[in-house]
Amino acid sequence: MSLNFALTELLGVPVYDSVGVRVGRVREVALCPQEDPARVSAFVVRTANGDRLLPAAAVAAARDVVHASTLESDWAVYAGHQGLLLLGRDLLDQQIIDVHGRKVVRVNDVDLNEERENHHVVLRVGAVDVGSRGAVRRLLKGLMPVYPLRRLLARIPEKAIPWEFVDLIETDPARRVKLKISHERLARLHPADLADIVEDLTPAEREAVFETLDDETAAEALEEVEPKVQQAIIRSLNSDRAADIVEEMDPDAAADLLADLSPEHSEEILEEMEPEERKEVEELLEFREDTAAGRMTTDYLALAPEAKVEDAIQLLRSFEGDLETVSTIYLVTPEEQLAGAVSLPKLLLADLATPLRELSAAPVISVLAGASEKEVAETFDKYNLLTLPVVDEQGHLTGVITADDVISLLCSKL
Repeated sequence: MSLNFALTELLGVPVYDSVGVRVGRVREVALCPQEDPARVSAFVVRTANGDRLLPAAAVAAARDVVHASTLESDWAVYAGHQGLLLLGRDLLDQQIIDVHGRKVVRVNDVDLNEERENHHVVLRVGAVDVGSRGAVRRLLKGLMPVYPLRRLLARIPEKAIPWEFVDLIETDPARRVKLKISHERLARLHPADLADIVEDLTPAEREAVFETLDDETAAEALEEVEPKVQQAIIRSLNSDRAADIVEEMDPDAAADLLADLSPEHSEEILEEMEPEERKEVEELLEFREDTAAGRMTTDYLALAPEAKVEDAIQLLRSFEGDLETVSTIYLVTPEEQLAGAVSLPKLLLADLATPLRELSAAPVISVLAGASEKEVAETFDKYNLLTLPVVDEQGHLTGVITADDVISLLCSKL
């Protein structure tokens, strides 16, 4: 049978050693994440001889009082062990990420589960309290008798996040590594949800989160955050790391971001990028942001009109860009002039040997590179498009505007 109680009920309670002598009070409850991310590993006890580290394996009883099965002289001196996560210091009143609820919340208390194992107590973190119950408990602790307070708290609805859905935020890189704090669960969220979370963090916390994300995940999240936050994040990273992330972004998003930075900072990042990605972004930086060319991406799929369906499918399989934005295969002449377009549904329903020119829609709707944002939006609306090719004065395909770019454009005008 297990019992549940709160961390703040345990902090400050008396501690007795194995012969029944009161030796101090509980100052902290500690986890050792390297060994077990949820099991309490030790208590920090404040004694007349200084802070001592009482191993959890030597605790015979806990909650209203703590009874140890060993003497105080057997406990190590506590000297601020960096490998320990202190529940009071590191969680109470701290911001954490609720991965399940996809939001940033503040911790009011920590729920502990107590079990018996070989005549000693085993405590595990069950959840974090982010509601009013924990806040009221801390406010009235010491001002109200224990049992009436517990009856009062039982009438307050619980608002807790299971420990397995919690991502901790640690801004100290060395301590983050030692505690093995990562953001793997956070990285599995949709980029838009991850962006919302990042925007709610302080600058130092954003930097800490981004340092643990892989380049692709960081790029996807960066594309979704507000421009001012984008710039702040990129400025907080060294040029090499920033370049790795920018390389993974859609070229149009990368160009928009670099255009908002100072010329010096933008150039530093470009110099660290791979030649192919750098060339794509530099070409886009030449266009005004409020034109069709300024909104387009060079990440699109194109084949010759003579190519067959099986060629298109092979191209799709080898495409390294964002497949979610690919809805059309464009047909271009050897001179790179736009000659047609084939939608993916037509492609999937056709025989593998069918030439793409036979599946091409006519006429192909396009806009000139210098077209205004208003013209781009009106064209998307008039023809119910998912993508819109951008051409120069000679009809050469220079890029593609996707529906999500137009949605972002319209939202920015609201």
